[in-house]
Amino acid sequence: MDQVLTLMAVHAHPDDEVLGTGGILARYAEAGIRTVLVTCTNGEQGDGPGGVKPGQDGHDVAAVAERRLAELKESTGHLGVTHVETLGYRDSGMVGWAANNHPEAFCNIPVERAAARLGALMERYRPQVVVTYDEDGGYGHPDHIQAHRIAVAATEGTGIPDKLYYTALPRSGMRQMVAYMREAGIDMGDFDPSEDFGTPDELITSVVDVLPYLDRKVKALKAHASQSDGAFLLAMPEEAQRLMLASETFIRRMSRVAAPDREDDLFAGIRS
Repeated sequence: MDQVLTLMAVHAHPDDEVLGTGGILARYAEAGIRTVLVTCTNGEQGDGPGGVKPGQDGHDVAAVAERRLAELKESTGHLGVTHVETLGYRDSGMVGWAANNHPEAFCNIPVERAAARLGALMERYRPQVVVTYDEDGGYGHPDHIQAHRIAVAATEGTGIPDKLYYTALPRSGMRQMVAYMREAGIDMGDFDPSEDFGTPDELITSVVDVLPYLDRKVKALKAHASQSDGAFLLAMPEEAQRLMLASETFIRRMSRVAAPDREDDLFAGIRS
């Protein structure tokens, strides 16, 4: 029997699935490919009701986790994700937060232990394609780095995936976006990226057009209403959203199949 084509995305928190992989999840799900989202933590260190931050009075980690998982369910519904798996680890918070020191924080779980759980999911779903973060987790978040580590370990340990990708933000695209916003007089708040922000373009191997799924990505982003991370993008004009969200870019870290140096399909070399 032919193996079911399967994409697995490994993310750290509820809401991480949208910006870098929401389009491919929607695109491949619509194409009949099984899409599996693995979310490693429950997002306890996110904002509470009324924007209450971790460590402030009234921040209830259990209530925050419950709401964020409910938002995840709504988001993945918009994207059409076929299977959602949550590992349930405790959110470690940003670098330097007190939450980093909690013994049950995801960043403190032995890699081999968490990788074994992810590996069991790979054994169950047999994904040909796995997507996660790069070595720095995109921007240094402890949980993103840990998600990267366990995804690499599970991929290598099981030998199941044919291809492993890291999400990437191309440097040229970031510069184009910043230039557009400045010319349009859009308030970027504290966001002022340096010239070397993002991934050097020469490292990008794969660019997937997800423009037809832009509305679904925006709806998925709105589903995570309790968090402020997406508010900046949602406040942008439609043209700015198109520049930021209409394509998703990746670095192909590993491939066991012959594939072109530059791809527009993560399943290139796997399906005819």
